[in-house]
Amino acid sequence: MDAASSPRPRVTVDGKFFRLGGKKFYVKGVTYGPFGPEASGFASPAQTRLDFVQLQDLGANVLRIYHPPPRWFLDLAEEHGLKLLVDVPWAKHLCFLDSEDFRGAARAAVKNAVTACAGHPAVFAFSVVNEIPPDVVRWTGAAKVGEFIDELVDLAKSVDPECLCTFANFPPTEFLQSASVDFLTFNVYLHQQRPLENYLARLQMIADTKPLMLGEFGIDTIREGEPAQGEILAWQIEAAFRGGLAGTVVYSYTDEWFKDGIAINDWAFGLTTRNRVPKPAFAVVKQAFATAPHFPLPSTPKVSVVVASYNGGKTLKACLDSLGRLNYPNCEIILVDDGSTDATPQIASLYPKVRTIRQVNKGLSVARNTGINAATGEIVAFTDSDCRADEDWLYYLVGDLLRSRFIGIGGHNFLPPEDSPIAACVMVSPGGPAHVMLNDRVAEHIPGCNMAFWKWALDEIGGFDAIFRKAGDDVDVCWRLQQHGYRIGFSAAGFVWHYRRSTARAYLKQQAGYGEAEALLVRKHPEYFNSFGASIWRGRIYTAAKLGVTLRRDMIYHGIFGSGLFQSIYAGQPNYALMFMTSLEYHVLVTLPLLVLSVVWERLLPLGLASFVASIVLCIIAAAQANLPKRKKHFWSRPLVALLFFLQPIERGWARYKGRLKLNQTPLATHASLDAVHLKQGNVPCDAALYWAETWIERFDFLNAVLKRLDKEGWQNKTDEGWSEYDVEISGSRWCDLQLTTVAESHGRGRQLFRCRLATQWSLLAKLAFWSSLGFELLLSRALPWWASVPLIALTVLTLWFFFHSEEQSLKRLVVLLLDGVGKQLKLVKIETGGTKPAVAATKTEAKAETKPAPKPEVRLHKPEAKTEAQPAAPKPDAAKA
Repeated sequence: MDAASSPRPRVTVDGKFFRLGGKKFYVKGVTYGPFGPEASGFASPAQTRLDFVQLQDLGANVLRIYHPPPRWFLDLAEEHGLKLLVDVPWAKHLCFLDSEDFRGAARAAVKNAVTACAGHPAVFAFSVVNEIPPDVVRWTGAAKVGEFIDELVDLAKSVDPECLCTFANFPPTEFLQSASVDFLTFNVYLHQQRPLENYLARLQMIADTKPLMLGEFGIDTIREGEPAQGEILAWQIEAAFRGGLAGTVVYSYTDEWFKDGIAINDWAFGLTTRNRVPKPAFAVVKQAFATAPHFPLPSTPKVSVVVASYNGGKTLKACLDSLGRLNYPNCEIILVDDGSTDATPQIASLYPKVRTIRQVNKGLSVARNTGINAATGEIVAFTDSDCRADEDWLYYLVGDLLRSRFIGIGGHNFLPPEDSPIAACVMVSPGGPAHVMLNDRVAEHIPGCNMAFWKWALDEIGGFDAIFRKAGDDVDVCWRLQQHGYRIGFSAAGFVWHYRRSTARAYLKQQAGYGEAEALLVRKHPEYFNSFGASIWRGRIYTAAKLGVTLRRDMIYHGIFGSGLFQSIYAGQPNYALMFMTSLEYHVLVTLPLLVLSVVWERLLPLGLASFVASIVLCIIAAAQANLPKRKKHFWSRPLVALLFFLQPIERGWARYKGRLKLNQTPLATHASLDAVHLKQGNVPCDAALYWAETWIERFDFLNAVLKRLDKEGWQNKTDEGWSEYDVEISGSRWCDLQLTTVAESHGRGRQLFRCRLATQWSLLAKLAFWSSLGFELLLSRALPWWASVPLIALTVLTLWFFFHSEEQSLKRLVVLLLDGVGKQLKLVKIETGGTKPAVAATKTEAKAETKPAPKPEVRLHKPEAKTEAQPAAPKPDAAKA
């Protein structure tokens, strides 16, 4: 039977890796040729057969060749179990986009190469171009070159739809991007281990959701020596596979090679000599290939995998099946059934090796805490019942955790290939689970469907907060760990497949749950949110959804005269400010008032309509920029994405504001205080509070005592982070916020006077209520004579002002009561406003002589967390600190 008609499966992309049939396929390759010009770059069939036997002994499974192979070469490779990465040569060193003839020649070369090899089982992939010179790319423009590469890939797939395609890039054109390639290939020659590891981490972030492969790397034995070749190649191969790459191709198999038909004699990168005599590096690479991809971990601490499920029966079986196939020797699976009413208990009973804990429904955080309490591992990993894990998920998560100073780590969550087209639309719509990166390795946030932590770290912060029943628990944990001085990492290769919501209604319901969680997060972590309740991230959000409209083009560092060896791209960030026009706040504060007032003033109608249309247009643009999977794209896909972009901010924002209105209240314990009742009924001015100290107390200690009291009594508060003119902002009313500012006066002999200034301002709700009421009155005034409408408007304004003023005064009195409690705790004497100090101040000379210099304070920037007595497992907590 002809090899081309063989039913053997072909290599496919599987997340960050490749798969051949039912098993992962890791590329363990070498370059082969090109050889003399008499055979179009290939050795004779007899020599090739001998070479293939030696390559089998090496353990190689892929050959990278630089010319389309003849048929006999394909068949011989298939006979020896070798796959081919076929480079397609064309005049890429010329300004090819300036000439239609050059472009036509490139198209013809790709089409002919793919046609000659189409469907052959020996073909691994096609590389449509190799290392376009950086000055050529700079001359033509990176975007245009990238589009032409996409055109060549599309042409190749039109000939052979199932073939894999890439292009071989290198550091001088690191910025060059192609949306159509199936995986990224980089040729990298770095001979120092740490720089290579760092650069591979950077390339993983560039590759994002696609597999990454080293297309060339090697050592010249003429200049470096044969011992150095073996030593360097050993750690290079190991670093690549430990870094989660899908494969490596060593340059080269033999010292014999030709360029442009001329033998190259002054380089010797081969694992064998020109006569095919193995160098010492041959045995080194053979051993590395035999070990790859799973190089031994430094240790294998026990991992407890916790799956919290509530009515997740639809996908639970796929989840538990995947966890049963994990390539990690020391783990346990804990399923916490949080009161499911579907088939979850019956499905769980089919897995006797899974420890199932059933409880009444208490929410996601409590379910995860139940799993933590039951865990016997040093590491606790979390995924969801609507996920299925890659078999190497724990190998990469634990490996990256052990080789770092992180206390937690997360990874990608991909759309499963079997998921629905609607789920694909949901994936590229806003609000999905995403990781936020501070740099190539350090994460600001990792999603709850794929995360792992040292158990002692979770114990130290008291686990997950039970108030988060549906979502937000992962955000809260990440922020609290970082507030404790710890860092969280990211593993590019430790991924899970995450099933998305399969209907638009289910997606919007999920987003409402996220909105409720944001209301809880705003109360607990107000420093991470703006005044509208939208989260503020320091890092870059990595998500399939285009969260903003991209207006600014990418910036590329080319180096002087375009000569940079590592030419990086600084991607144009999406314009999030424009997306404010799709938010609930914009519709309520801008579009709706314009449309309502247009009933009275007709000239406002065009503005109102224009405002509404602008929101729609932005959603359409965002949908047009969405990167939908080609196989799941339908004529209705982008209109659906545009609709979800329009509805999601409204649904999520409405849920967030409903939650904030319920939560933004003064703690009940404060209302119940008799002193509070007395203060609220009195007319004591509360714009300031004074406290006298006979012994020296640091102002920062006073503020920390205030913050602890606020946290203890449940007050929502936000501390100054260096940019504000106040120390603490306190939210104790729906209608106003209070800003507390303090100063400590030194009065000699260690005595001090603490001055506290209390200033209030209307909340967003108060402003909205005021201006909405005023707008309604103006609208009503059109139906009334002026002598009736003016008093009505004045009465409304005065009534609202009196109500808000009363709320402000009430909040001030309650905060003064809290400050009095802090004063008693610190043994301070309260001085009534306008009164005199209980002791005579020292003279200026005495004050100058006796004033104690303030040492450098340890400022508590964030709220303290409850500690536990649990002793940490390895690594030691101090080693994990940033």
